[in-house]
Amino acid sequence: MRTRLLTVPAAGLALLLGACGSESGAGESLDGKSFLSVSVTEDGKARQLAPNTRIQLQFMDDGRLTANAGCNSMGGKVATSSGKLSVKDLAITEMGCDPPRHTQDDWFAKFLQGEPSWKLEADKLTVSQGGTALVLQDRETADPDRPLDGTKWSLETVISGETASHSTGSEKAHFTIGGERVTGSTGCNEFQGVVARTGDKLTFGELSTTRKACTGDAAKLEQTLLGALKGELTYTIEAGRLKLRAPDGNGLDLTAG
Repeated sequence: MRTRLLTVPAAGLALLLGACGSESGAGESLDGKSFLSVSVTEDGKARQLAPNTRIQLQFMDDGRLTANAGCNSMGGKVATSSGKLSVKDLAITEMGCDPPRHTQDDWFAKFLQGEPSWKLEADKLTVSQGGTALVLQDRETADPDRPLDGTKWSLETVISGETASHSTGSEKAHFTIGGERVTGSTGCNEFQGVVARTGDKLTFGELSTTRKACTGDAAKLEQTLLGALKGELTYTIEAGRLKLRAPDGNGLDLTAG
């Protein structure tokens, strides 16, 4: 499954970016903050999100908004003047999702393009448009970063160039770091080895594996995973997601659990 970037123009919207930045008239600032949904209501009634999903909004320091409703990533330049979120040319990745998440992505993209109102109170952000109200909480409070050590990190996505791929069964591939040791599974064979860390860098040594014969997709997944866990990688953790990136930008996205 491949991901490519799709630009969706916000036709008919008043996207006035002359007042870029994320600050309301009351002096509240959204810059550098990330939020996770805690509730969604439509006409006063709770809207059920797709299973195992939460909506995320992240306001970057450079004036961009990135968002996720459970499958594809969305983003664009945002202005927040007059208590409105105005997103210019919302860009959406085009990764295949199951029907519930696909429908949710479509709904949320339209919501963002409708210039919803926003209000920040303490660590709670309320975004509303029409009869829909989305309440979010500061991400660091709602979902703290998991520790690198002792967490089981399961493979979610393989990043190669400008494509992101997810193979059925890839979640069976995982690893856990404990000090200078790493143990895990390719989804077919078990593996173990050494790993060193310096700042935000991990350097994986030679990994030894069991010798079960792997075929088809399982063999490809094993080759991809072991190939990615080589040499020095930069790592970042946000909530329950670990990103590993090689100097060329290729790498892995993994989730806790």
